Amino acid sequence: MATEAAVKIANDMPSEHVSTVINFFNNVGIKSSLSPQFNAKDAYSNILCDFLQADRIERGKVTCSFTVQPAISNIYGGLHGGAVAAISERVSMACARTVVSQDKEMFLGELSVSYLSAATKSAEVIVDGSVVRSGRNVTVVSVEFKIKKTGQLVYIARATIFNMPMAKL
Repeated sequence: MATEAAVKIANDMPSEHVSTVINFFNNVGIKSSLSPQFNAKDAYSNILCDFLQADRIERGKVTCSFTVQPAISNIYGGLHGGAVAAISERVSMACARTVVSQDKEMFLGELSVSYLSAATKSAEVIVDGSVVRSGRNVTVVSVEFKIKKTGQLVYIARATIFNMPMAKL
């Protein structure tokens, strides 16, 4: 546990900033505790599933929608960046599954997200996922987040998903 006495602090640092940084490091990672309802496998994905609704599924394309709620918002009232990444992963995997056979395991190898703007609280968001390329071992999916009311593009994600044949025993 970090304390001000144990940390070398620059002379020109305001004490309130020092306290904020030390509190941040003391309350993240393995030192932080989770509420019991979130201390379960895939609990955060379950939170997202409550908001995310599948609207259309075709070969190589998946469209979902959701409304930005406080549970997935950041302190500024916009969609939390972690929620954007988690939704991107979920939509990418669903989209890839439309072209990759069920006998192959899939895992996310890379995810990049461009945060172009913010989806504010109560905004309805449309998420379009589409397969860019799918081969024997790799599937690449592009995901776009748009505000339903204006059509404004707010986030873009690209996921590289690796396809692995399951071991036959």
